[in-house]
Amino acid sequence: MTKLKQRFLIIRQNLKKEKKLDLVPKKVFMTKGVGKDREKLTSFERALRNAGIAQFNLVSISSIFPPHCKLISKTEGLSYLKPGQILFVVMSKNSTNEPHRLITASVGLAIPKDPNQYGYLSEHESFGETEEKAGDYAEDLAATMLATILGLEFDPNSSYDEKKQIWRMSNQIIKTTNITQSAIGDKNGLWTTVIAAAVFIL
Repeated sequence: MTKLKQRFLIIRQNLKKEKKLDLVPKKVFMTKGVGKDREKLTSFERALRNAGIAQFNLVSISSIFPPHCKLISKTEGLSYLKPGQILFVVMSKNSTNEPHRLITASVGLAIPKDPNQYGYLSEHESFGETEEKAGDYAEDLAATMLATILGLEFDPNSSYDEKKQIWRMSNQIIKTTNITQSAIGDKNGLWTTVIAAAVFIL
């Protein structure tokens, strides 16, 4: 085989490898924000700016936390990104133009102890719930979904605290958390939007 042909084969193999897109995220960070404006869409944009992610093209995805994915801080996450970049996000959002109405948006996360196992994220939006209550609910949703695939037995009607105790004892769920944003509708009837998001980095 000539050197030229060898070089051609190496180039072709490298091109094939590059064509195989690896879209499994390696890192994730969580963020939240709130925005107000006369226009609903602009209030959403302001919420994105407040969360630090308005400069990206966001693609909403469903609720799987990939194996071997690392939860990092927002500051670290943003340091990897460029304006205009396409990002996959699990996002919860809620809006109101009703004065004094309490709104929340929350994303819960449950990470398994086994790094080869996938975890879960969940979105929750509500009216009239405190930030703590909405956050616990979103966290409970994610943990419950993870517990069902791990085969953990529990009473679905039991409190989240009781279920957390069972999961801690099982030693199969290493971490549960949430990020939640609440706000009270503007007194003058401006649109108020809240968002919470898990942002994936490939």
